[in-house]
Amino acid sequence: MSRTALLVIDPQNDYFDKGNFPLWNTDNTLKEILNAINAAKEQNAAIVLVQHLAAGESPFFVEGTEGVKLHQAILDAAPDAPVIIKKHADAFQETNLTQVLEELAVDRLVICGMMTQNCVTHTAISDAADPYQVSILPDACTTREQLLHLIALEAIKTKVTYTEIKYAFERV
Repeated sequence: MSRTALLVIDPQNDYFDKGNFPLWNTDNTLKEILNAINAAKEQNAAIVLVQHLAAGESPFFVEGTEGVKLHQAILDAAPDAPVIIKKHADAFQETNLTQVLEELAVDRLVICGMMTQNCVTHTAISDAADPYQVSILPDACTTREQLLHLIALEAIKTKVTYTEIKYAFERV
């Protein structure tokens, strides 16, 4: 039996309108991420949140600031989800993500979040992701602008699959 985990990458306050590094289409992306969380819960999929902390000097994601915090709507939707703290684009790099996924008996990853061309894609194509069947929810991801989002998705389409939320958590 297969178990899926929804990996929600970096839905942090600094990426939203009042943050220090706002992205394109965040209101709709947040809505789609929340839809994915609800679908994951309905299918008993695991939910794992990822939070980026700036390493060194940075204009955003500074530890102890409001901007570094995960969006409250995400925390409210998945209050019991483990939170992986990372300092690199790849959510596996120097984190306990692999251990958490092993403890959850996961063999499929459905990835969404921010930023498409950086943390989402780097995690999806990480060598550490190789043991998992990986898919991305394109409508539940965003970056600085739509064109960059689309270019990033096109660039990795040979390594991962894209799916819609309604199909993402079907049992295999």
